[in-house]
Amino acid sequence: MINIVAKDLHYKELNEKIRKADSVHISECNGQRYICAGMGGKTVTIDGTPGNVLGGFLGEGSTVTVHGNVQDAVGNTMDGGTIIVHGNAGDALGYAMRGGQIFVKGNAGYRAGVHVKEYKDKRPIIVIGGHAGSFLGEYQAGGLIIVLGLGSEDGVPVGNFTGMGMHGGKIIVRTNAVDLPSTGNDINLASATGDDLLEIAPYIKQFSEYFNICSEKILDDKFIVLTPGAKNPYEQLYTYN
Repeated sequence: MINIVAKDLHYKELNEKIRKADSVHISECNGQRYICAGMGGKTVTIDGTPGNVLGGFLGEGSTVTVHGNVQDAVGNTMDGGTIIVHGNAGDALGYAMRGGQIFVKGNAGYRAGVHVKEYKDKRPIIVIGGHAGSFLGEYQAGGLIIVLGLGSEDGVPVGNFTGMGMHGGKIIVRTNAVDLPSTGNDINLASATGDDLLEIAPYIKQFSEYFNICSEKILDDKFIVLTPGAKNPYEQLYTYN
């Protein structure tokens, strides 16, 4: 492992240092963008606050762990690997993910999981421990988004327009609410079944191991499942029947 003090480094210089080792510890991270972008086979631990597009285009075999908050577009178009955030995330978390997993202990901003897609054995996974802002899963085409609402047990842990334009994949939200605030058009809402809970159990277990939270208690609670009700939710806007 190499240790890098990032405080006064330009992001390009920081990434050049990361490329020279498989295992890296970064201290005093101070908003550098594009950390680990396009890299594979790396184990990187970060103390501080990385800038936008952390783990963009991240490849297989990488694990990036942040002991702090992260900014916007974490995991942008990532293809594989795992990003673990011991804090909160900004907007556009996991934008256009194609594979890999993102775990956030705290909250996420607007438009998490926008344009998430899956292909064959690549299934992107996003787990948000707190609440997520509006437009969660906008235009989602595949993958799985889980919002646990920890600390928001008496409320609804998602904002408005969840699943807007969604035409694939699944969003599962832990909440006691019987409904969610204004979801997207043609979205199916249902209480989670036993099969749904079996599907998310491995990811809840991973989350609990990363952040030392009891997974059994989480899985005993109520979840709502959102799935697309149409393969082409905006058909009426751009086709003539």
